[in-house]
Amino acid sequence: MVGFGKKLRESQIQEWKGYYFNYKLMKKKVKRYLEQMEVGAQNRHNVLRDFSVLLDTQIEKIVLFLLEQQGVLAHRLCDLAQEHHSLLQQPNNSNISELQEAYREVGRDLLRLLHFLEMNAIGLRKILKKFDKRLGYKFTDYYVKTRANHPYSQLRQVFRHVGIGAVVGVLSHSFADLHDLKLCQGSYISIYDQPSYTHQDPILESIKLAVDRLSNSTSFLQFLGRRAFIVQNEQLPSSPKDQIIMDDQFHFMSLLLNLANTFLYMVNTYIIVPTADNYSLNLGAAASVCGVVIGSMAVAQVFSSVYFSAWSNRSYLRPLIFSSIVLLIGNTLYALAYDLNSLPVLLIGRLFCGLGSARAVNRRYISDCVPSKLRMQASAGFVSASALGMACGPALAWLLQKDFRIFNLTMNQDTLPGWVMALAWLIYLLWLWICFKDPTNNKNEGILVSYQSNNAGPEIHVAVEDEQTQPLLMNTAESKQQENEDDEEENPDKETQKPITSIVAAYKLLTPSVKVQLYVYFMLKYAMEIVLAESSLVTEYYFIWSTSNVAIFLACLGLTVLPVNIVVGNYISNIFEERQVLLGSEIMVCIGLVLSFQAVIPYSVPQYVGSALITFVSAEVLEGVNLSLLSRVMSSRLSRGTFNGGLLSTEAGTLARVIADGTITIAGYFGQSQLLNTTLLPALFFCISSILATCYTYNSLY
Repeated sequence: MVGFGKKLRESQIQEWKGYYFNYKLMKKKVKRYLEQMEVGAQNRHNVLRDFSVLLDTQIEKIVLFLLEQQGVLAHRLCDLAQEHHSLLQQPNNSNISELQEAYREVGRDLLRLLHFLEMNAIGLRKILKKFDKRLGYKFTDYYVKTRANHPYSQLRQVFRHVGIGAVVGVLSHSFADLHDLKLCQGSYISIYDQPSYTHQDPILESIKLAVDRLSNSTSFLQFLGRRAFIVQNEQLPSSPKDQIIMDDQFHFMSLLLNLANTFLYMVNTYIIVPTADNYSLNLGAAASVCGVVIGSMAVAQVFSSVYFSAWSNRSYLRPLIFSSIVLLIGNTLYALAYDLNSLPVLLIGRLFCGLGSARAVNRRYISDCVPSKLRMQASAGFVSASALGMACGPALAWLLQKDFRIFNLTMNQDTLPGWVMALAWLIYLLWLWICFKDPTNNKNEGILVSYQSNNAGPEIHVAVEDEQTQPLLMNTAESKQQENEDDEEENPDKETQKPITSIVAAYKLLTPSVKVQLYVYFMLKYAMEIVLAESSLVTEYYFIWSTSNVAIFLACLGLTVLPVNIVVGNYISNIFEERQVLLGSEIMVCIGLVLSFQAVIPYSVPQYVGSALITFVSAEVLEGVNLSLLSRVMSSRLSRGTFNGGLLSTEAGTLARVIADGTITIAGYFGQSQLLNTTLLPALFFCISSILATCYTYNSLY
């Protein structure tokens, strides 16, 4: 596996070679500091000061070159503006096309500059992580705090692409003018009156995507896609032709079936929430046992996530078939428990449903089998399917308020969710068997991708290899020469690119910032589960709500997911930094939990509905920014393999649900009058501690 330093050198624009972040030099410095610290030749203060100066020098070199190149582009645009003005006086289609191509050439050079800037930003982030990991310091926290918040910060200029917007603005209105001039012969309209003109030329779309990647600007689609947490750690930016997954290998129906599995599973999870307490009572148990009934599915999911993640290394169709069969059995047992009058059968049915959780397969399929140009849309589809399933589950429970018998089997509000889901999984299984196409396994084949850079320059060849794959071109002399050129740290890099093989090894890679983000994820899932799972108990005790009222309330909560993400993705995340949104969302979750407590005054419907809405919506916002930040601070070794970052986050969230549902059941034994406050206390503790932990690692989330 090629190390980052080598990838960086291979992807450099040769004429700009001397202006890149010197990742190799900085790695050598980190190694030397480590050796000097071990023998006592350096102290902590001198190391921090020396490395800070080196970073400042590297960043200053990048920023000055960036300003210089922006000046070159500005000068070229000034020359083109004169031609543009002359052309407006005497329009000529041939000259218009030539001028459009000249503007496109400037756009391509701007893309090269953004490519240069993005690679440097990635190199800077990686060396900061490496320094913290090797020397055990919180250097990133110190460096970002002292540099990024300074009024003359050059660090901020690397990540905020200062001046790029002006160049993009000139290109946008120039393309709009020429486009309209070519069609209407002079009767053009300003882009400020017709904003859609800014997207007329494809080069502007490419620039917009590059700027968004660099600044972490988001749209609704991107924000939803990040929430899927299909881990894609920072990689070197590449040409659109750098497609490891070829379009002709992509099977849309298989993707649709994968998303259908996601939707049905979420429906299956939440369809029983409004009726679980009533079902428990009908089987002779306490109403609070609904926490165990709901949580048993999550208990099984803790284990199923691991074996499904491992299984997806070899196949996607087989685990999805297995998942459907197990869920079919689980829902059938859940429905039969009523006529058998057996609580154990009910719990076994829910355990089977949890053992059929194939969300690890759903994520891996999108990550591995969907072309990169469609991956963001597919990721957003994964989140949307989950959100719709979460809303449809309670809504479907509301529609199933019936009571009749078929072949001596009872069909009522308790059993119908099981029978309906069993039928749904049977139909899905047949559809899956007929239409799903397992992708060709190319994991043991090396792929050579070639592409030409946007501007004149050498053709770049990238060998994408598995650990067991031999290089496509072997030249012993060249190989040895390259090994001599690389510093000794490259060998550990090769080792660190291998996927993790155990949960213990994965845990050892978790830095403090990653641990805090996983804890935040645990907290928000715990808070959401408390709100959802105990809703039927709380509302029946305080407000005497019927099952229909609870189902409608939960469905309405689920329907807030997509609108909230529209607001956050399109507006909030583009106004504030993600870490600011993260901290603000945690505080809002805390406020929602505090408002949920039963105080001296009588508990009212507005208080409950308002506090639940604040808690749930804030947790939804928090989940998006939390997973986005987690994907950036997590080690690249956790981006693939069985024990990947997606599995860790899933396990953290599932564990939170298990503990929350267990808390509800335990609290129920103290009486329903104490249930609400007893379950909210741990949630409030987790929330306050997560806020403190976030403040502790705040600057490492840069």
